[in-house]
Amino acid sequence: MAHDKLKDSAYRANMQLPELGLVVFTFGNASAVDRKAGVFAIKPSGVPYDDLRPEDMVIVDFDGRVVDGKLRPSSDTKTHALLYKEWTGIGGIVHTHSTYGTAWAQAQLPVPIMGTTHADHLTVDVPCAPPMDDERIGGNYEHETGRQIIDHFRKLGLDPAEVEMILVSNHAPFTWGKTVEKAVYHAAVLEEMARMAYLARQINPDAPRLKDSLIRKHWERKHGTDAYYGQ
Repeated sequence: MAHDKLKDSAYRANMQLPELGLVVFTFGNASAVDRKAGVFAIKPSGVPYDDLRPEDMVIVDFDGRVVDGKLRPSSDTKTHALLYKEWTGIGGIVHTHSTYGTAWAQAQLPVPIMGTTHADHLTVDVPCAPPMDDERIGGNYEHETGRQIIDHFRKLGLDPAEVEMILVSNHAPFTWGKTVEKAVYHAAVLEEMARMAYLARQINPDAPRLKDSLIRKHWERKHGTDAYYGQ
């Protein structure tokens, strides 16, 4: 009973992923955190979305240990756990294998900022962490995936509170947010930006990145101190 609200939040987020066309079969997961309790709820491993129930969500601590739940948690649990542990401002995480985002990840390329839709959400390319080395692959793989993400953000000098998404080379996208609902939103936005960039480069392989003045304008009008987008 103590974790029912958290389980329900994670369940609803997970159920949005197939509804938004971001996952097929069991290719993805969402988690929601309770910072005061030091735990998060995550999808159980390998369970089809159609079969999921709120009570199936697994409660895990920040070291990846199961606190409550009868099923095995997602195989990506240790990645979520490390991100929650290191980045204390995030409240939810989503991992998908959405088609266009994953295609850019498999190409080992960041999603270039080419249009104003992208600039409404980010002032930089969607970063792409480099391929994992063999030692990390042979070690604690899912934990090392989280470390790979954190290390790449540190290398680029990015703030996870501002850039709430990443591609992991040869793998797929991860997104996060202050809430799990925001993490789902960012997963859908990332996929749309990846699709738009792919199509733009198909139409014109030499299409340039968005110029700085438009990047600043679209970011500031939505997120700046004098923002005027929305109500």
